[in-house]
Amino acid sequence: MSSTEVASSTKSSLALLGGPKAITKDPADMFTWPIITSEDEQAVLEMIHRGVGMSGTDVTKQLEKEVCEWLGVKYALGYCNGTASLLGAMFGCGVGIGDEIIIQSPVYWAAALPALSLGATINFADILGDTLCIDPADIEHRISEDTKAIVVVHNCAYPAEMDEIMAIAEKHNVKVIEDVSHAQGGLYKGRALGTIGHVGAFSMMAGKSLVAGEGGMLITNDQNIFERAAAFGHYERTGLPSMYSDGKGQITNPELKKFAGVPLGGYKHRLNQVASSLARVQLKYYPQRIVEIQKAMNRFWDLLEGVPGIKAHRPPADSGSTMGGWYAAKGLYRSEELGGLSAEKFCQALTAEGFETRPGINGPLHLHPALHDADVYGHGKPTVIANASRDVRQGPGSLPVTEGIAKRAISIPWFKHDRPEIIEEYAAAFRKVAEHADELLK
Repeated sequence: MSSTEVASSTKSSLALLGGPKAITKDPADMFTWPIITSEDEQAVLEMIHRGVGMSGTDVTKQLEKEVCEWLGVKYALGYCNGTASLLGAMFGCGVGIGDEIIIQSPVYWAAALPALSLGATINFADILGDTLCIDPADIEHRISEDTKAIVVVHNCAYPAEMDEIMAIAEKHNVKVIEDVSHAQGGLYKGRALGTIGHVGAFSMMAGKSLVAGEGGMLITNDQNIFERAAAFGHYERTGLPSMYSDGKGQITNPELKKFAGVPLGGYKHRLNQVASSLARVQLKYYPQRIVEIQKAMNRFWDLLEGVPGIKAHRPPADSGSTMGGWYAAKGLYRSEELGGLSAEKFCQALTAEGFETRPGINGPLHLHPALHDADVYGHGKPTVIANASRDVRQGPGSLPVTEGIAKRAISIPWFKHDRPEIIEEYAAAFRKVAEHADELLK
C-alpha cells in the first residue's frame, strides 16, 4: 500500500460503527516471537542429551562471556530468571535491613519487591509522561541517609535520563541499578543500557526481546558487586570443588570466599543450561534482529507523524538513543487533541479495525495493597515498613503523572520484520480512528 492509499483509506467509516476493517492482510510471522530455528533446536537437544550436565555452568559461563563482549562489560552472571538477577543486583549494591531504594511506581513488581526480602523498603517516584521512565526531578528530595540505591527501569524500552540520574547518585553516594528487561540492546546517547549505572540486570523470559525461555542476567564493571551477587546465590562460583565447579571459582574477596560452597542468601540462582544454550543462539542473531525491529517500528511511527491524538514513544532521531528490541511497545495518547475521546474508546475502535489493543502500562505499585498492608514475614506490621526508619507509603494523589498514565498511553503493534505493506495497514488503522474521532464522540 502506498502512502497515498494509506491516506485515502482513512475516508472509510469506522469498523466499530459498521464500516470495513482497515487491517485485512494476513500478518503471517510479523508478530511471531521468539524466532526459533533449527540451530536453536539443535543447541537445546544437545544440552538435553548431556543428562546431569544440564545442571552445570560451562555453557552458562560461555553465554556470560558473550554477553560481556556484546555489551562491553567486565562481568556477567546468569540467573534462573530476571527477578533473581534484580535481587542479586540489590544485594550486590549492599541493600539490606533498614535501607531504602527509589524506583518509579508504574513498573513490573519484580523490579521493586525483591528489596523487601532483603529487609529494605521502597520509596516510589513519579514518571515523565513522555518517556514513561522515572522523573529525575522527583528523585533527589526522596533521598535520605537510608537510601542505598536508585533502580532505573528503561520502561517500555525507552532509555531513562541516565546523565541526570547518575549525577544525583554521585552527589549522594548511592548506587544505580538499571533494569534493562524491556530494552536489551538499547542505547542511551550511544552507550549500552545496563552499563551506565553501577550494575544492570534483565529478564530473558520467553516474551522478552532477548530470549532464554526463562532466565536473567546481571552485568557490571564493579568486581565487588559481581562477587557479592555471586556469593549470595551462586554457591558453585565460590571456589568449593563440586560436580558443578572445578574449584577455581570466580570470587577473589577473602571475606566472601571463606563462605565457599554455601550461598549467603540461601538462594540457588543458577541459570539452567538448556536456557543458556537457547540464549547463546538467540544472542548470536539478536543484534541484527533488533535492527530489523527498529526499522519496522520507526516506519510505523513515521507514517503517523502529525496525526492528532497519538504521539511516538521513542527518543529523538538525533539523540544517539535507541529502543533496543522495542519490547512492550507503547504510544502516547492525547485525548485533548481528539475532543476528549477517552483512551478506552480509542482502543475499542482500534480493536474493531483489526488490532487488539488496550490503554495503560504496568499499574501503579505505590497504591497496591501489598505495598501497604501485607505482613509477609510475620513482623506484626506491614513488611514494607517493618525495618524502616520512616513510613514512605504513598496514597492516591501522591504521584499524579503515574496515576493518570492509563489515560495517556496505549499499546501499539510490536513488529518483528520491516514489511511496509503490513506496517502501512496498521498505521492506516490508527490514522483512521484518529481522523474519525468525532464519530465516536457523538
